[in-house]
Amino acid sequence: MNKVRIDKWLWSVRIFKSRTIATDACKAGKVKINGEAVKPSYLLSEGEIVWVKKEGFHFQYRALQLIEKRVGAPIALTCYEDITPEAEKKKYEDWFSGGIPVVEKREKGAGRPTKKERREMDEFKNI
Repeated sequence: MNKVRIDKWLWSVRIFKSRTIATDACKAGKVKINGEAVKPSYLLSEGEIVWVKKEGFHFQYRALQLIEKRVGAPIALTCYEDITPEAEKKKYEDWFSGGIPVVEKREKGAGRPTKKERREMDEFKNI
């Protein structure tokens, strides 16, 4: 049976931007198979369910095809099945479509806020 390293597979099917990021996610316990965190060197088999925590969201994928080389997005989509629960997908889409975050602005030349101003801003934002 054909097997491939989990960090290589996550990178090649474009779940992570780089293999280093995929490796770091495995080391941090953010990638699980059968409910257990796996090392980057774990050998993935076809049909296994991969649980990935990314950006605070929990995604689930079923490995349909094992590849070691990075491929284009249309081909990568055929290599896995996204079995993430609908509630989690909705939560991610709501977060992702939120657009550009609002950034506080100060008048030009006003400088950094004083400690008192910072406390007032934090209180206003309910931090």
